Amino acid sequence: MEASADTIYRNNRRATLFALAAVLCWSTVASAFKLSLQYLSPLQLVTIASLVSAGFMGGVVVWQGRGGELLGTWRRARGWFLALGFCNPFLYYLVLFHAYDLLPAQQAQPLNYTWGVVLALLSVPLLKQKLRRQDLLAGLVCYGGVLVIATGGNLSELKFEQPLGVALALFSTLIWSCYWLLNTRIGGNAAVNLFLTFCCGLPWLALAVWWQGDWQWPPAAGWAGAVYVGLFEMGVAFLLWQAALLNCENTARISNFIYLSPPLSLLLIALLVGERIHLATIVGLALILLGVAIQQGALQRVLLRRRNTSIK
Repeated sequence: MEASADTIYRNNRRATLFALAAVLCWSTVASAFKLSLQYLSPLQLVTIASLVSAGFMGGVVVWQGRGGELLGTWRRARGWFLALGFCNPFLYYLVLFHAYDLLPAQQAQPLNYTWGVVLALLSVPLLKQKLRRQDLLAGLVCYGGVLVIATGGNLSELKFEQPLGVALALFSTLIWSCYWLLNTRIGGNAAVNLFLTFCCGLPWLALAVWWQGDWQWPPAAGWAGAVYVGLFEMGVAFLLWQAALLNCENTARISNFIYLSPPLSLLLIALLVGERIHLATIVGLALILLGVAIQQGALQRVLLRRRNTSIK
């Protein structure tokens, strides 16, 4: 029994470290999205980034010595990979990049991060996990913080500059959550799965490029942004996040870590993109961190410690 508990503790700790590393990667990409879209169309950005990510994943597979697993994994779950490749990178990133093209980064980015709430809720029917009241409360508090940031503190009107951009950003959360939950059903090596998924997404992107026509060769700055997005948003961070999901005991516990990324990302947006951070961002950050503390039980431990101190 002790060995089992110790194993669970180590797995949860490992999952936490993987999740935090993924969050650090994702904190930089909102700025990369907005800057890259100054030089590229959403379709150009997702196509180039997907090619880079597929090459990166292929290199990881070779480096891990798992090239021999590709054919067997494909035969075992080719239907899953075809579906997942359509969802991501094709559909998800086209929707997300169009949202970033329409909205200010400090609106699109927090709205997209509400997918953690969707992920925790969908994990109940799809993964048969138990949603604790603590997880639900934490998600609501975190979502409240994201909402404050996204609306600039104007909660009474919930007014956004671009309703279509808001709808696309929220729709991307559903695609993203379904993708990760379905991905955990396949099992196997993360790099192998992601390489096959991106390979299945590339034909959809090629078809979209052919249908749109008039492909313009991007400038050097556009290539640099797309390569960065492909490596860190679609590559390294993907591996880290899937490793976190595969090691964690409870998906909701890990999903709330994503709420650390919006405040870090907004800071980079202010520094790199030049958007002014509003007072609402500070309020939203406080709510986000409070939600994470509730979810991790830190607040409960602090209150218990204070109560024990007062009794003594």
